[in-house]
Amino acid sequence: MQIEYIAYPFLFIAIYFEVFLLLTFLGSHGRTSRARALAKHTPKVAIIVPCWNEETTVAGTVHSLLALDYPTDRLQIILVDDGSTDGTPAAMAQFDTEPRVLVLRKENGGKHTAINAGIELANDADIIGCLDADSFVDKTALREMIAYFDDPKVAAVTPAMSVNNPRTALERMQNAEYIFGIGWRHALALVNGIFVTPGPFSMYRRSVVDELGGFRYAHQAEDMEMALRMQRHGWHIENAPRARVYTKVPRNVFRLIKQRTRWTTGFLRNVLLDYRDLVGNPKHKVLGLMVLPFGFLAVSGGIILFCVAMFMSAKQLVNTIATVSGVPLSYILTPHFSFGWFYVPITFLILLGLVASAISITFMVLGKRISGTPGNLWLDMLAYCLLYGFVAPWWLLRAVMDVAFGTRRSWR
Repeated sequence: MQIEYIAYPFLFIAIYFEVFLLLTFLGSHGRTSRARALAKHTPKVAIIVPCWNEETTVAGTVHSLLALDYPTDRLQIILVDDGSTDGTPAAMAQFDTEPRVLVLRKENGGKHTAINAGIELANDADIIGCLDADSFVDKTALREMIAYFDDPKVAAVTPAMSVNNPRTALERMQNAEYIFGIGWRHALALVNGIFVTPGPFSMYRRSVVDELGGFRYAHQAEDMEMALRMQRHGWHIENAPRARVYTKVPRNVFRLIKQRTRWTTGFLRNVLLDYRDLVGNPKHKVLGLMVLPFGFLAVSGGIILFCVAMFMSAKQLVNTIATVSGVPLSYILTPHFSFGWFYVPITFLILLGLVASAISITFMVLGKRISGTPGNLWLDMLAYCLLYGFVAPWWLLRAVMDVAFGTRRSWR
């Protein structure tokens, strides 16, 4: 058996899942959801900003929250300094006199303790929001999200995230990935398949958070654990694709791999250790039968496809060297024919890869369109196509090794 045959099942499953989500996205339920109007009612909202060493970004985060299109007497902003060792307390102090802002300082205990401390101070809030201190919100984002809580089955709503002012190729690659996630997450919400409520501006029904017992440590993936806990108890998680949030991302490969290793190990440990009863469970429908199993396949498939591609490339290189070694250099350097598409080595494996890539790019285009995210996406998609396949396998492999050997890494 040729080694490339190993890749076929993973590509077939990936294409099947992508087509399923694409058809879900384009269906009538998706169109109805995207046509939802801004909320007219204004429940009391408390937005918690947990901070640890965020002196350079927290002020911009708070200013974006103060600019939200929402009644001032219905919005409270709670800044929680989780034992920062830099100038974060001084950066927060400028908001001490702002009536909508409450500043809390506590000893370092982790993000989940900071969020829970903020929830305790938001006694009369109907909706609890969380915003990472390196993210910034569009002024209409909150009204876009509140509208989804009209459905009493909805426990949480997620936003549309993109990268704040991407400049380098690595940042553009991540921006394309985030915008791909806008379309992907919206399609998952249509089948109640969302398994993570991201730190940048997810909203929660306060009564549900109290009922479930607040946030937990959860293998450094509190937002994922909370989403899975809500799903286990039968709640729905929605997505507001026009609620734009802009976040800062790692600027070098090493920080990116560290961040994504944490995300991936969080997924593997939460699902394998704490929520394995959801996997394959027909009670949870698409989430249990497709989304979570595909998550495991995506991790293993990403590693296997990368190894297959490297092996085939090395094999081709060896064959080329062996062929060229017996040919005179003067013959190699002299052009003997013009380029033609006939000579392009298109195989069935490459064709499947191109189909999967084309669907991913379609989700990027759709994600940008439904969210109204500004900027030109073409350079970002080019960076994604050139870089993602080479970078992602390293954090997938590192995460699998960490889980297999019980390695625990610090967040920062």
